[in-house]
Amino acid sequence: MVSIIVLFAVLALLVGGLMFKLLRRSGGRTENADGLLIEQAGRNRASADRNMYSAVNMHNLPPSLRGGPKG
Repeated sequence: MVSIIVLFAVLALLVGGLMFKLLRRSGGRTENADGLLIEQAGRNRASADRNMYSAVNMHNLPPSLRGGPKG
């Protein structure tokens, strides 16, 4: 019984510590927009990949142009 209480106490301390750390962080703006530009570029690449490798595009191409695994 004591071990279960200790387990829950340790878990409660971990959760409390994580909540404190997350709430203490400032939610303000960043000094530069590098992170936002990186995220935007990643979204653009993902969108282009989804369009390029969609089911309609892949089924209308010959097998040699489908971009499958290179062997």
